[in-house]
Amino acid sequence: MSGEIIVGLDIGTTKVCAVVGEARPDGVEIIGMGSHPSEGLRKGVVINIEHTVNSIKEAIEEAETMAGCEISSVYAGIAGGHIKGFNSHGVIALKEKEVTKKDIDRVIEAASAVAIPMDREVIHTLVQEFIVDEQGEILDPLGMSGVRLEAKIHIVTGAVTSAQNIVKCANRSGLDVCDIILQSLASSEAVLSKEERNLGAAIIDFGGGTTDTAVFSGGAIKHTSVLPLGGDNLTYDIAVGLRTPKLEAEKIKIRYGCGLSSLTGRDETIEVPGVGGRKPRVLSRQVLGEILEPRVEEIFSLVHSELTRSGHEDTIRSGVVITGGSAELQGVTELAEQIFNSPARVGYPQGMSGLAEIVNKPMYATAVGLVLYGSKTNNKTKKFRIRDTNIFNRVMGRMKKWFKDII
Repeated sequence: MSGEIIVGLDIGTTKVCAVVGEARPDGVEIIGMGSHPSEGLRKGVVINIEHTVNSIKEAIEEAETMAGCEISSVYAGIAGGHIKGFNSHGVIALKEKEVTKKDIDRVIEAASAVAIPMDREVIHTLVQEFIVDEQGEILDPLGMSGVRLEAKIHIVTGAVTSAQNIVKCANRSGLDVCDIILQSLASSEAVLSKEERNLGAAIIDFGGGTTDTAVFSGGAIKHTSVLPLGGDNLTYDIAVGLRTPKLEAEKIKIRYGCGLSSLTGRDETIEVPGVGGRKPRVLSRQVLGEILEPRVEEIFSLVHSELTRSGHEDTIRSGVVITGGSAELQGVTELAEQIFNSPARVGYPQGMSGLAEIVNKPMYATAVGLVLYGSKTNNKTKKFRIRDTNIFNRVMGRMKKWFKDII
Protein backbone atom coordinates (compact mmCIF):
# COMPACT_ATOMS: atom_id res chain seq x y z
CA MET A 1 0.00 0.00 0.00
CA SER A 2 1.46 3.35 -1.04
CA GLY A 3 1.56 6.14 1.54
CA GLU A 4 1.02 9.87 1.38
CA ILE A 5 3.42 11.87 -0.82
CA ILE A 6 5.24 14.69 1.03
CA VAL A 7 7.46 17.22 -0.76
CA GLY A 8 10.06 19.47 0.85
CA LEU A 9 10.98 22.58 -1.17
CA ASP A 10 14.20 24.30 -0.11
CA ILE A 11 14.26 27.68 -1.89
CA GLY A 12 17.87 28.61 -1.17
CA THR A 13 20.26 31.35 -2.24
CA THR A 14 22.44 29.02 -4.35
CA LYS A 15 19.98 26.27 -5.28
CA VAL A 16 16.31 25.31 -5.27
CA CYS A 17 15.89 21.71 -4.17
CA ALA A 18 12.76 19.54 -4.07
CA VAL A 19 12.81 16.21 -2.23
CA VAL A 20 9.88 13.81 -2.59
CA GLY A 21 9.12 11.40 0.25
CA GLU A 22 6.47 8.76 0.82
CA ALA A 23 5.10 8.41 4.37
CA ARG A 24 5.01 4.73 5.35
CA PRO A 25 4.20 3.00 8.68
CA ASP A 26 7.92 2.29 9.23
CA GLY A 27 9.10 5.83 8.33
CA VAL A 28 9.74 8.04 5.30
CA GLU A 29 10.97 6.63 1.99
CA ILE A 30 12.70 9.05 -0.40
CA ILE A 31 11.41 8.43 -3.94
CA GLY A 32 12.68 11.45 -5.88
CA MET A 33 14.77 14.61 -5.88
CA GLY A 34 15.26 17.61 -8.15
CA SER A 35 17.73 20.48 -7.90
CA HIS A 36 18.35 23.62 -9.95
CA PRO A 37 20.65 26.65 -9.49
CA SER A 38 18.88 29.56 -7.81
CA GLU A 39 19.24 33.05 -9.26
CA GLY A 40 16.29 34.90 -7.73
CA LEU A 41 17.39 35.10 -4.08
CA ARG A 42 19.92 37.05 -2.07
CA LYS A 43 20.74 36.19 1.55
CA GLY A 44 17.73 33.87 1.74
CA VAL A 45 15.22 36.49 0.53
CA VAL A 46 13.43 36.54 -2.86
CA ILE A 47 14.61 39.48 -4.99
CA ASN A 48 13.36 38.28 -8.39
CA ILE A 49 10.02 36.46 -8.63
CA GLU A 50 10.42 35.32 -12.27
CA HIS A 51 13.88 33.80 -11.81
CA THR A 52 12.78 32.05 -8.60
CA VAL A 53 9.64 30.64 -10.27
CA ASN A 54 11.74 29.27 -13.15
CA SER A 55 14.16 27.59 -10.72
CA ILE A 56 11.25 26.06 -8.73
CA LYS A 57 9.62 24.74 -11.91
CA GLU A 58 12.87 23.12 -13.07
CA ALA A 59 13.52 21.49 -9.68
CA ILE A 60 9.91 20.25 -9.36
CA GLU A 61 9.89 18.88 -12.92
CA GLU A 62 13.09 16.92 -12.24
CA ALA A 63 11.68 15.60 -8.93
CA GLU A 64 8.39 14.59 -10.60
CA THR A 65 10.27 12.66 -13.33
CA MET A 66 12.38 10.75 -10.79
CA ALA A 67 9.48 10.06 -8.40
CA GLY A 68 6.97 9.23 -11.15
CA CYS A 69 4.23 11.35 -9.59
CA GLU A 70 2.65 14.78 -9.92
CA ILE A 71 3.52 17.35 -7.25
CA SER A 72 0.76 19.75 -6.19
CA SER A 73 1.69 20.83 -2.64
CA VAL A 74 4.95 21.42 -0.76
CA TYR A 75 6.43 22.28 2.63
CA ALA A 76 8.64 25.31 2.02
CA GLY A 77 11.64 26.55 4.00
CA ILE A 78 12.24 30.15 5.01
CA ALA A 79 15.41 31.99 6.08
CA GLY A 80 16.89 35.50 5.90
CA GLY A 81 18.05 38.27 8.20
CA HIS A 82 14.41 39.27 8.83
CA ILE A 83 13.80 36.12 10.92
CA LYS A 84 13.56 36.81 14.65
CA GLY A 85 12.98 34.32 17.48
CA PHE A 86 12.10 35.07 21.11
CA ASN A 87 10.83 33.24 24.20
CA SER A 88 7.50 33.87 25.93
CA HIS A 89 5.70 32.63 29.04
CA GLY A 90 2.03 32.12 29.93
CA VAL A 91 0.12 31.15 33.11
CA ILE A 92 -3.47 29.97 33.72
CA ALA A 93 -5.49 28.59 36.66
CA LEU A 94 -6.83 25.04 36.23
CA LYS A 95 -10.63 24.90 36.62
CA GLU A 96 -11.01 21.13 36.92
CA LYS A 97 -7.85 20.58 39.02
CA GLU A 98 -6.67 18.32 36.21
CA VAL A 99 -5.00 19.37 32.96
CA THR A 100 -7.27 18.96 29.92
CA LYS A 101 -6.62 19.51 26.20
CA LYS A 102 -8.51 22.83 26.49
CA ASP A 103 -6.20 23.95 29.31
CA ILE A 104 -3.12 23.20 27.19
CA ASP A 105 -4.58 25.22 24.30
CA ARG A 106 -5.48 28.09 26.70
CA VAL A 107 -2.01 28.32 28.27
CA ILE A 108 -0.29 28.27 24.86
CA GLU A 109 -2.69 31.01 23.74
CA ALA A 110 -1.84 33.02 26.88
CA ALA A 111 1.90 32.63 26.21
CA SER A 112 1.36 33.63 22.56
CA ALA A 113 -0.46 36.84 23.52
CA VAL A 114 2.41 39.19 22.69
CA ALA A 115 2.39 42.29 20.51
CA ILE A 116 3.56 41.40 16.99
CA PRO A 117 4.09 44.33 14.56
CA MET A 118 1.75 44.46 11.55
CA ASP A 119 4.62 43.88 9.12
CA ARG A 120 5.60 40.58 10.79
CA GLU A 121 4.05 37.12 10.65
CA VAL A 122 4.27 34.37 13.28
CA ILE A 123 5.90 31.40 11.54
CA HIS A 124 6.21 29.05 14.53
CA THR A 125 4.90 28.79 18.08
CA LEU A 126 7.07 26.05 19.61
CA VAL A 127 6.46 24.66 23.10
CA GLN A 128 9.62 24.39 25.21
CA GLU A 129 8.12 23.03 28.43
CA PHE A 130 5.05 23.04 30.67
CA ILE A 131 5.10 23.72 34.42
CA VAL A 132 2.39 22.26 36.71
CA ASP A 133 2.42 23.78 40.22
CA GLU A 134 6.14 24.71 39.93
CA GLN A 135 7.09 21.24 38.62
CA GLY A 136 8.93 22.01 35.38
CA GLU A 137 10.42 20.18 32.38
CA ILE A 138 7.07 18.56 31.52
CA LEU A 139 6.57 17.94 27.78
CA ASP A 140 2.97 16.62 27.99
CA PRO A 141 0.94 17.66 31.07
CA LEU A 142 -2.36 16.11 29.88
CA GLY A 143 -4.21 14.43 32.79
CA MET A 144 -1.86 15.75 35.49
CA SER A 145 -3.37 17.09 38.73
CA GLY A 146 -2.70 20.69 39.74
CA VAL A 147 -4.13 24.18 40.23
CA ARG A 148 -1.75 26.22 38.08
CA LEU A 149 -0.41 25.54 34.57
CA GLU A 150 2.43 27.47 32.91
CA ALA A 151 3.90 27.21 29.42
CA LYS A 152 7.24 28.38 28.07
CA ILE A 153 7.24 28.79 24.29
CA HIS A 154 9.56 29.97 21.52
CA ILE A 155 7.98 32.24 18.90
CA VAL A 156 9.60 32.65 15.48
CA THR A 157 8.50 35.61 13.35
CA GLY A 158 9.42 36.78 9.86
CA ALA A 159 8.63 39.66 7.53
CA VAL A 160 5.13 39.23 6.05
CA THR A 161 6.36 40.25 2.59
CA SER A 162 9.21 37.71 2.56
CA ALA A 163 6.83 34.90 3.55
CA GLN A 164 4.29 36.03 0.97
CA ASN A 165 6.93 36.19 -1.79
CA ILE A 166 7.94 32.58 -1.11
CA VAL A 167 4.29 31.48 -1.30
CA LYS A 168 3.72 33.63 -4.38
CA CYS A 169 6.65 31.96 -6.17
CA ALA A 170 5.33 28.49 -5.24
CA ASN A 171 1.78 29.41 -6.32
CA ARG A 172 3.01 30.74 -9.67
CA SER A 173 4.80 27.42 -10.14
CA GLY A 174 1.43 25.67 -9.73
CA LEU A 175 2.04 24.59 -6.13
CA ASP A 176 0.11 24.97 -2.88
CA VAL A 177 2.13 25.61 0.30
CA CYS A 178 1.05 23.39 3.20
CA ASP A 179 3.30 25.25 5.65
CA ILE A 180 6.38 27.44 5.89
CA ILE A 181 9.14 26.13 8.17
CA LEU A 182 12.27 27.82 9.49
CA GLN A 183 15.21 26.23 7.67
CA SER A 184 17.30 25.50 10.78
CA LEU A 185 14.28 23.81 12.39
CA ALA A 186 13.78 21.68 9.26
CA SER A 187 17.48 20.77 9.08
CA SER A 188 17.43 19.71 12.74
CA GLU A 189 14.74 17.13 11.90
CA ALA A 190 17.17 15.50 9.47
CA VAL A 191 20.54 15.69 11.25
CA LEU A 192 20.08 15.87 15.04
CA SER A 193 19.79 12.69 17.11
CA LYS A 194 17.32 12.33 19.99
CA GLU A 195 20.26 12.21 22.45
CA GLU A 196 21.65 15.51 21.11
CA ARG A 197 18.25 17.19 21.44
CA ASN A 198 17.95 16.04 25.04
CA LEU A 199 21.52 16.68 26.19
CA GLY A 200 21.83 20.03 24.40
CA ALA A 201 23.17 20.86 20.94
CA ALA A 202 23.43 23.72 18.45
CA ILE A 203 22.70 23.08 14.79
CA ILE A 204 24.43 25.51 12.43
CA ASP A 205 22.97 25.45 8.91
CA PHE A 206 25.89 26.94 6.95
CA GLY A 207 24.10 27.77 3.69
CA GLY A 208 24.87 29.88 0.66
CA GLY A 209 23.25 33.16 1.69
CA THR A 210 22.60 32.71 5.43
CA THR A 211 23.89 30.82 8.44
CA ASP A 212 20.93 29.64 10.54
CA THR A 213 21.35 28.51 14.14
CA ALA A 214 18.99 26.59 16.42
CA VAL A 215 19.71 25.47 19.99
CA PHE A 216 18.02 22.41 21.47
CA SER A 217 18.02 21.14 25.06
CA GLY A 218 15.72 18.85 27.05
CA GLY A 219 14.12 17.72 23.79
CA ALA A 220 12.84 21.25 22.99
CA ILE A 221 14.04 24.26 21.00
CA LYS A 222 15.57 27.02 23.12
CA HIS A 223 16.89 29.62 20.69
CA THR A 224 16.95 30.50 16.98
CA SER A 225 18.88 33.09 15.00
CA VAL A 226 19.75 33.86 11.37
CA LEU A 227 23.02 35.45 10.25
CA PRO A 228 23.00 37.02 6.74
CA LEU A 229 26.42 35.57 5.86
CA GLY A 230 27.21 32.26 4.19
CA GLY A 231 29.03 30.36 1.47
CA ASP A 232 28.43 33.10 -1.10
CA ASN A 233 30.67 35.38 0.97
CA LEU A 234 33.44 32.76 0.78
CA THR A 235 33.05 32.58 -3.01
CA TYR A 236 33.20 36.39 -3.29
CA ASP A 237 36.34 36.51 -1.12
CA ILE A 238 38.04 33.96 -3.42
CA ALA A 239 36.96 35.87 -6.56
CA VAL A 240 38.43 39.13 -5.19
CA GLY A 241 41.48 37.62 -3.46
CA LEU A 242 42.57 35.46 -6.40
CA ARG A 243 41.24 37.83 -9.12
CA THR A 244 39.18 35.15 -10.84
CA PRO A 245 35.56 35.04 -12.16
CA LYS A 246 32.90 34.21 -9.56
CA LEU A 247 31.90 31.01 -11.37
CA GLU A 248 35.52 29.79 -11.26
CA ALA A 249 35.83 30.91 -7.63
CA GLU A 250 32.86 28.66 -6.73
CA LYS A 251 34.52 25.68 -8.44
CA ILE A 252 37.83 26.38 -6.65
CA LYS A 253 36.02 26.62 -3.29
CA ILE A 254 34.25 23.27 -3.80
CA ARG A 255 37.32 21.41 -5.07
CA TYR A 256 40.21 22.90 -3.08
CA GLY A 257 38.64 25.05 -0.34
CA CYS A 258 39.83 24.71 3.25
CA GLY A 259 38.54 26.63 6.26
CA LEU A 260 41.74 26.10 8.28
CA SER A 261 44.94 27.08 6.45
CA SER A 262 47.15 25.02 8.79
CA LEU A 263 45.64 21.85 7.25
CA THR A 264 47.05 22.71 3.80
CA GLY A 265 50.61 22.08 2.66
CA ARG A 266 52.80 24.63 0.87
CA ASP A 267 53.64 22.05 -1.80
CA GLU A 268 49.93 21.75 -2.77
CA THR A 269 49.10 23.94 -5.76
CA ILE A 270 45.94 25.06 -7.59
CA GLU A 271 45.42 26.56 -11.04
CA VAL A 272 43.49 29.83 -10.99
CA PRO A 273 41.80 31.01 -14.24
CA GLY A 274 42.33 34.69 -15.04
CA VAL A 275 39.74 37.42 -15.67
CA GLY A 276 39.12 38.84 -19.15
CA GLY A 277 41.13 36.25 -21.07
CA ARG A 278 44.27 36.57 -18.93
CA LYS A 279 46.41 33.46 -18.55
CA PRO A 280 45.74 31.09 -15.62
CA ARG A 281 48.15 31.24 -12.66
CA VAL A 282 49.44 28.51 -10.38
CA LEU A 283 49.21 29.33 -6.66
CA SER A 284 49.79 27.53 -3.38
CA ARG A 285 46.61 26.01 -1.87
CA GLN A 286 47.66 27.58 1.42
CA VAL A 287 46.94 31.03 -0.08
CA LEU A 288 43.34 29.88 -0.65
CA GLY A 289 43.16 28.69 2.97
CA GLU A 290 44.44 32.07 4.19
CA ILE A 291 41.61 33.78 2.27
CA LEU A 292 38.85 31.46 3.54
CA GLU A 293 39.88 31.00 7.18
CA PRO A 294 39.21 34.61 8.35
CA ARG A 295 35.69 34.57 6.81
CA VAL A 296 34.74 31.15 8.27
CA GLU A 297 36.17 32.29 11.61
CA GLU A 298 34.13 35.51 11.44
CA ILE A 299 30.88 33.60 10.74
CA PHE A 300 31.44 31.11 13.58
CA SER A 301 32.54 33.88 15.96
CA LEU A 302 29.33 35.83 15.26
CA VAL A 303 27.26 32.68 15.91
CA HIS A 304 29.23 32.08 19.14
CA SER A 305 28.65 35.70 20.23
CA GLU A 306 24.91 35.27 19.62
CA LEU A 307 24.86 32.09 21.75
CA THR A 308 26.75 33.89 24.52
CA ARG A 309 24.42 36.91 24.33
CA SER A 310 21.33 34.70 24.56
CA GLY A 311 22.78 32.76 27.51
CA HIS A 312 22.93 29.41 25.67
CA GLU A 313 26.70 29.02 25.42
CA ASP A 314 26.66 26.34 28.16
CA THR A 315 23.46 24.69 26.86
CA ILE A 316 25.23 22.91 23.97
CA ARG A 317 26.69 20.10 26.11
CA SER A 318 26.79 17.51 23.31
CA GLY A 319 28.42 19.95 20.89
CA VAL A 320 27.82 21.62 17.55
CA VAL A 321 26.38 20.04 14.39
CA ILE A 322 27.25 21.87 11.16
CA THR A 323 25.15 21.22 8.06
CA GLY A 324 24.27 23.00 4.81
CA GLY A 325 26.25 23.24 1.57
CA SER A 326 29.28 24.97 3.12
CA ALA A 327 29.64 22.33 5.86
CA GLU A 328 31.62 20.06 3.53
CA LEU A 329 34.48 22.58 3.36
CA GLN A 330 37.64 20.94 4.75
CA GLY A 331 38.64 22.18 8.19
CA VAL A 332 35.19 23.52 9.14
CA THR A 333 34.70 21.16 12.10
CA GLU A 334 38.26 21.73 13.41
CA LEU A 335 37.80 25.51 13.33
CA ALA A 336 34.34 25.21 14.94
CA GLU A 337 35.79 23.15 17.81
CA GLN A 338 38.37 25.88 18.45
CA ILE A 339 35.80 28.71 18.48
CA PHE A 340 32.96 26.98 20.35
CA ASN A 341 35.31 25.02 22.63
CA SER A 342 32.98 22.09 22.06
CA PRO A 343 32.89 18.90 19.91
CA ALA A 344 31.75 19.50 16.32
CA ARG A 345 30.59 17.22 13.52
CA VAL A 346 29.16 17.56 10.02
CA GLY A 347 25.42 16.76 9.94
CA TYR A 348 24.27 14.36 7.22
CA PRO A 349 20.53 13.69 6.66
CA GLN A 350 19.30 10.60 8.50
CA GLY A 351 16.03 8.88 9.32
CA MET A 352 14.82 7.91 5.83
CA SER A 353 14.97 4.95 3.45
CA GLY A 354 14.60 4.44 -0.31
CA LEU A 355 16.83 6.67 -2.44
CA ALA A 356 18.50 8.00 0.72
CA GLU A 357 22.00 7.88 -0.82
CA ILE A 358 21.16 10.57 -3.40
CA VAL A 359 20.23 13.08 -0.67
CA ASN A 360 22.86 11.99 1.87
CA LYS A 361 24.73 15.32 1.72
CA PRO A 362 24.65 18.32 4.10
CA MET A 363 23.37 20.56 1.27
CA TYR A 364 20.12 18.53 1.19
CA ALA A 365 19.55 18.59 4.97
CA THR A 366 16.88 21.32 4.81
CA ALA A 367 14.88 19.70 1.98
CA VAL A 368 14.99 16.25 3.65
CA GLY A 369 14.11 17.87 7.00
CA LEU A 370 11.07 19.54 5.43
CA VAL A 371 9.81 16.12 4.29
CA LEU A 372 10.38 14.62 7.76
CA TYR A 373 8.70 17.66 9.39
CA GLY A 374 5.73 17.28 7.03
CA SER A 375 5.39 13.57 7.82
CA LYS A 376 5.20 14.36 11.57
CA THR A 377 2.86 17.34 11.50
CA ASN A 378 0.65 16.15 8.62
CA ASN A 379 -0.64 19.73 8.35
CA LYS A 380 -3.39 19.95 5.76
CA THR A 381 -4.36 23.55 6.44
CA LYS A 382 -3.01 25.93 3.83
CA LYS A 383 -1.02 28.78 5.29
CA PHE A 384 0.05 32.11 3.75
CA ARG A 385 -1.97 31.33 0.62
CA ILE A 386 -2.07 34.29 -1.74
CA ARG A 387 -4.75 32.60 -3.82
CA ASP A 388 -7.21 32.63 -0.90
CA THR A 389 -6.78 36.39 -0.63
CA ASN A 390 -7.46 36.83 -4.35
CA ILE A 391 -10.58 34.62 -4.16
CA PHE A 392 -11.83 36.61 -1.16
CA ASN A 393 -11.29 39.90 -3.04
CA ARG A 394 -13.12 38.56 -6.11
CA VAL A 395 -16.09 37.36 -4.02
CA MET A 396 -16.27 40.73 -2.22
CA GLY A 397 -16.16 42.53 -5.58
CA ARG A 398 -19.06 40.46 -6.91
CA MET A 399 -21.12 41.04 -3.73
CA LYS A 400 -20.59 44.82 -3.98
CA LYS A 401 -21.71 44.65 -7.61
CA TRP A 402 -24.84 42.69 -6.65
CA PHE A 403 -25.72 45.24 -3.96
CA LYS A 404 -25.28 48.09 -6.45
CA ASP A 405 -27.54 46.30 -8.94
CA ILE A 406 -30.21 45.78 -6.25
CA ILE A 407 -30.09 49.41 -5.15
